[in-house]
Amino acid sequence: MNKSKNSVLKNPTEQTLDESTMTSFDHVIINANIATFSAQHGFGIDTGVDANKHADSIPYGQLHNAAIGIKNSKIAWIGTQDQINAHLPSYPDSQITDVDGKWITPGLIDCHTHIVYGGNRSNEFEARLQGVSYQDIAAQGGGIVATVTATRAASIESLFAQSEKRLLALMKEGVTSIEIKSGYGLDLDTERKMLTVARQLGEKYDIHVSTTYLAAHALPPEYKSHEQDRADDYIDQVCEWLPILHAEGLVDAVDGFCENIAFSTEQIRQVFEVARSLDLPVKLHSEQLSDIGGSALVAEYKGLSSDHLEHLSEKDIKKMAASNTVAVILPGAFYTLRDTKLPPTEALRKHHVPMAISTDCNPGTSPLTSLLLTMNMGCTLFYLTTEEVLAGVTVHAAQALGLPNKGKIEVGCDADLALWNIARPADLAYQMGLNPIQGIMVQGQWRDTI
Repeated sequence: MNKSKNSVLKNPTEQTLDESTMTSFDHVIINANIATFSAQHGFGIDTGVDANKHADSIPYGQLHNAAIGIKNSKIAWIGTQDQINAHLPSYPDSQITDVDGKWITPGLIDCHTHIVYGGNRSNEFEARLQGVSYQDIAAQGGGIVATVTATRAASIESLFAQSEKRLLALMKEGVTSIEIKSGYGLDLDTERKMLTVARQLGEKYDIHVSTTYLAAHALPPEYKSHEQDRADDYIDQVCEWLPILHAEGLVDAVDGFCENIAFSTEQIRQVFEVARSLDLPVKLHSEQLSDIGGSALVAEYKGLSSDHLEHLSEKDIKKMAASNTVAVILPGAFYTLRDTKLPPTEALRKHHVPMAISTDCNPGTSPLTSLLLTMNMGCTLFYLTTEEVLAGVTVHAAQALGLPNKGKIEVGCDADLALWNIARPADLAYQMGLNPIQGIMVQGQWRDTI
């Protein structure tokens, strides 16, 4: 690129905007440092096919002393402060935000969560600390069965109230888009209830919520017996419920738990075939505890993402690369479970598989509602760079949800932004317990309170 790594890249189309355009933005942000995560502005993590371009990339796609013009909820212009100065007298103060050298990133994206659930399992946390095994807890009605029982019993109002607190905690750290899974109902009515609450949360707080159908999460108690488990019968039900809930407008994507303690690749394939018939994208919990080929399966269906991945093989990494499937890495579960098997981040880098990270917020293995702490965990536990974890909660998280207009700051993308009082982007992954958020913008509108 032959550019200074701290320069503003000048897009020729932006330089030639005429006076009428430069004075017609709905809002202008000035005196900003911007981490764009856009290849147009030099971000290079995901351009490994061209080694020279990657070597000359600009960290974070950062721009200094820059400005943004917003029109109709979209980013309409990005340029230097000098380019906009002459046009500022055309705008009332209410349409200008002077951020005084603070940093702007894309709004953060939590791309793998289970935040809608009933009940609380801190008692199990205490028991595990005292040496009680997970198997003993499950045998006593704990584990996922406890959450299923509580979620089935909760009214929709109660479920909303419990889940709302978790969403607000994430929004207070800059989250403007989130994925929310079902999977603690394991029957039609409760799966519907969970997905309805997810939709209601997005509507109340006017942020993007991607809903994911995860009925193939675990075998419900009524399908278990001393004689045999009826997993195939349950998967038949999962396949029957999916078209019903999709017809009700509740499903954006389909997920499953493909593991030796959950469902086989052939059982998940049945679910994926129904998803394909409905033109729904798929993703998968896979390779968390063993390698049974889940990532190869999701790659076969050109899935959005494969998630967890501690036991992922290099041959399946190659398949993910070929299908452009994102690797979603979940350090919260690794931390909570005191796991020691690291995901193969070096091999993912080698084959240029984009890596996203997420809280995996859930009641059993990752009761985590801080995406900032998740980034720190990604660096300290998984040896990711600060640029990788920030890309993992912006541009690559957007790809993991199939949202091409989110997760980066470039012309034409949604004006979903986060404003931070930091010295440099790395501070977001470096600091623990200090939240430097100054505000969030969603679809071109600053939020007064979060």
